[in-house]
Amino acid sequence: MPTQSRSQLLIAVLAVMAIIVHLVLRFSSIPSQHWVDAPLYAALVLGGIPLVVDLLNKLARGEFGSDLLAGISIVTAAFLGEYLAGTLVVLMLSGGEALEGFAVQSASSVLQALSKRMPSVAHRKTDSHVEDVLLDELQIGDVVVVFPHEVCPIDGTVVDGHGVMDESYLTGEPYRMSKTPGAAVISGSVNGESALTIKAEKLAIDSRYAQIMGVMQSSQQQRPRIRRLGDQLGAFYTPIAVGIAAAAWMFSGDPVRFLAVLVVATPCPLLIAIPVAIIGSISLAAKRAIVIRDPSVLEKLDKCRTVIFDKTGTLTYGQPKLTQISVAKGQDENHVLLLVASVERYSKHPLSEAIVRAGKEQKVATLETSEISERPGQGLRGIVAGKSIRITNRKSLLAELPSAADQLPPPSEGLECVVLIDGEYAATYGFRDAPRREGASFVRHLGPRHRVNRVMLLSGDRESEVRYLADQVGVSEIYAEKSPEEKVEIVRRETAAADTLFVGDGINDAPALMVATVGIAFGQNSDVTTEAAGAVVLDSSLQKVDELMHISRRMRAIALQSAVGGMAISVIAMFIAAAGYLPPVAGAITQEVIDVFAVVNALRVALPPKSLSDYEELESRL
Repeated sequence: MPTQSRSQLLIAVLAVMAIIVHLVLRFSSIPSQHWVDAPLYAALVLGGIPLVVDLLNKLARGEFGSDLLAGISIVTAAFLGEYLAGTLVVLMLSGGEALEGFAVQSASSVLQALSKRMPSVAHRKTDSHVEDVLLDELQIGDVVVVFPHEVCPIDGTVVDGHGVMDESYLTGEPYRMSKTPGAAVISGSVNGESALTIKAEKLAIDSRYAQIMGVMQSSQQQRPRIRRLGDQLGAFYTPIAVGIAAAAWMFSGDPVRFLAVLVVATPCPLLIAIPVAIIGSISLAAKRAIVIRDPSVLEKLDKCRTVIFDKTGTLTYGQPKLTQISVAKGQDENHVLLLVASVERYSKHPLSEAIVRAGKEQKVATLETSEISERPGQGLRGIVAGKSIRITNRKSLLAELPSAADQLPPPSEGLECVVLIDGEYAATYGFRDAPRREGASFVRHLGPRHRVNRVMLLSGDRESEVRYLADQVGVSEIYAEKSPEEKVEIVRRETAAADTLFVGDGINDAPALMVATVGIAFGQNSDVTTEAAGAVVLDSSLQKVDELMHISRRMRAIALQSAVGGMAISVIAMFIAAAGYLPPVAGAITQEVIDVFAVVNALRVALPPKSLSDYEELESRL
């Protein structure tokens, strides 16, 4: 916890203890009441003075908010001898700032999560022995051993060993990639059950993981500061209150009226009602399997007019399936699948898992594979049962074998790959990452129900697959084949134009989640992603996103009712006090009554309504 937040929490605890001791002494049977107010003196001196000094510094910087009026109220209460009221204001102010401190730790915790994932040393192999060296000491060409269940420290190529690696932290794809000599490995991926020996191809500082961490640091530094709801209201309320108080003193010549107006103007509806509404909404969201990591999400989400989706795992289920098989004349479908699945076990491509899964469903036994290679632009190659297998794309095939055009099926809208056996066309495989059942209705309802002006699809996948999904769910604006760095730039640009909501998963989405006005992460596969997001939907459901949007709108509505309603009544009471009909003590009591009504109304936010989702209802009417 930051030092500032810790000090505010200590002041709040001190105020609570002082109030409790004061009340015990006041209502006890102790004959002498000489020390009744002593705990309040301590709270005002030890807690009130630091708060007032901090508020004076804000005033010197030209910052006018609801907390400034609270500082004036503390001083006013001390002058009036309203020590209990002054201590209550100390509690409200310090408690609210402590809550604010808890809400702004997202960026630093993301970097901590990233740092914790990377090992500090690597196991470098020289001749016949292995030694531990710092990552910075590794050079290109060094041979490194990655033991079972360790995080790979550097980008490189497998030179010895067979196993699997979990690369979901970096790719966003929930697949375990098979590894064999010649296969590429990425820093940050988690090794499986077998040790692998890899050859370093990049320095640690140039690795993929280091690049993403650099983007994350840049995102943290450039993340915009957004004024909170209480500050926005306080910017208007504070000058009004001070103006009425000064006018009352000026026209009456009585300084007591100045004090009376400020006492009744204490902004408790702002300092208490809004945090109460936020905390109640956090509780309601938690009951709906939604974790609010940054409370400001609840204030900002309803103002987002641009919604940006990552593709895999958000608008889709994140599990591409082999849906179409077309084999050349003379080829056996099951035999081709056996050969292809045997090679695909060692690929890191997202479609490889779909092919391997299809082979298992068909109970195809894989064979030993050798000479695996997967170079950019050349596809996946391997030798299986003495046959040369190559998996590539349609464009590459036609460039090499124009005569195969007559054998190919019509191009599919989704992803596809073609298979060559011993240099001859053998089959075409088509794939689909199924869109979520509720995707189209959810996207369609964003405009009429949530005043969303633009919906975008942002993905690292191929354009054909992104376009196919966009057509299925009704998104017209897409960005395909984008790296994490490019995603950040796009989201940053859109956020500069309008408040944005970004929904994604995987560590590759973490920087974009931070740059957006509001970031929502699906699931909890990556601690880095969930640290970067302002909110986490645990069961990966679009309905939960809709529920969170409604919780945000409901929170803002109830918080505004409490805050604006309380301020409106306070303004009326201020005029009464300015006219001399409400003395300071009565004004303090009046303000407390106003506070009770404001807080009770704010508590309504924790009561679940009949429904928190409406896009299915909208769909039924169309």
